[in-house]
Amino acid sequence: METISKISLAFTQGGMWMWVILGLQIVSTAIILERLFYLYRRRSMGEMEFVNQFEQMVRKGDLDAALAEAQKHESRHPLARVAEAGIKSALNLGGRDEIQGKMDEVLLDENGKLERRTPFLAMLANVGTLTGLLGTIVGMIKSFSAVSEATPVEKAALLSSGISEAMNTTAYGLIMAIPALIMFAVLTNRSHRLADDLNQSALRLFNWLSFAYEPVTARPVRADQRPL
Repeated sequence: METISKISLAFTQGGMWMWVILGLQIVSTAIILERLFYLYRRRSMGEMEFVNQFEQMVRKGDLDAALAEAQKHESRHPLARVAEAGIKSALNLGGRDEIQGKMDEVLLDENGKLERRTPFLAMLANVGTLTGLLGTIVGMIKSFSAVSEATPVEKAALLSSGISEAMNTTAYGLIMAIPALIMFAVLTNRSHRLADDLNQSALRLFNWLSFAYEPVTARPVRADQRPL
């Protein structure tokens, strides 16, 4: 109860800027929790192990089985979506460039999901720090303005109130910003590791698929495409 009372008193003394910083802290905490769940629970570092099960199927030319395997794991492995795009292109006799293009298209989407919303943490941390600084400046201006117009008896109380507002907003701005910056670094590092794992796995699969397609020139010509 004593801690709650101190927090309540700090908010009261800190003025409106404390509530602005609180709003920033709520948003940053929501982003951190969502990114932690996605990057550590929904995504794993197992894409290199997952891609190995396609090697024998692709080397034997059994692309239908490889496609079925990719579709089976599509909800759990982002590489499965990449594999599905590449295998469909190989089955369609699209050629090496088409296989790479289709796989790259899905890779861009999956890599974008890894970095989504994380950069906002750095921005929120900076805004929180600057808001605390703004509260400090406003508190000091209020303090000295009140002192210049107050009676000697009131000066001490007004000066104390202004300095209290300034210090509380500064402290709370830092309390909000430091964890956000730490988690920004942690989540960025995690997303880069996951992206490297996914990209290396996709490259390995592309190298296998490159030897399991027929060139576009070998694609049979349909009757409606034959020259008259």
